[in-house]
Amino acid sequence: MSAEDTRDLLLSRIRDVADYPKPGVVFKDITPLLADPVAFTALTDELSGICERHGATKIVGLEARGFILAAPVAVRSGIGFVPVRKAGKLPGATLSQAYELEYGTAEIEVHAEDLGAGDRVMVIDDVLATGGTAEASLDLIRRAGADVAGVAVLMELTFLGGRARLDGALRGAPLDALITL
Repeated sequence: MSAEDTRDLLLSRIRDVADYPKPGVVFKDITPLLADPVAFTALTDELSGICERHGATKIVGLEARGFILAAPVAVRSGIGFVPVRKAGKLPGATLSQAYELEYGTAEIEVHAEDLGAGDRVMVIDDVLATGGTAEASLDLIRRAGADVAGVAVLMELTFLGGRARLDGALRGAPLDALITL
């Protein structure tokens, strides 16, 4: 299947939900894509190929839909999966990183021992919107002593400016979006 055919397949399985979670927002629902084994396999294969091209040795999945995408990619690629969770969700020693939201702040965490020197980490998520969570995850990865292999997302919502926000934080690492809207 060509890259264009894969993109068309994936896009055809993403449902727009108007006024969710609040009026004026068009939510991109990926559950129909996940329910379609052909589309989900195509997505997993594409993301796995990105990880292999960039020499990833571990994959970070961002809570929560990033977990769903990243875990099968890690299995397919034969490399480790590390969840990045909202603060307070992981037991034991963690590294945490606060970041700015449009109206307030949030915090994410990772187990300190799951990443370290020699790891090349690919961050996987479903959507790149404003880039705040992805930027914070890059900081966490580096604070753990690992290198960033890149960021890969199913969709990039270009009108929200996430790529520009991540530009400095990527420090030359690639940002791959299978679909840009």
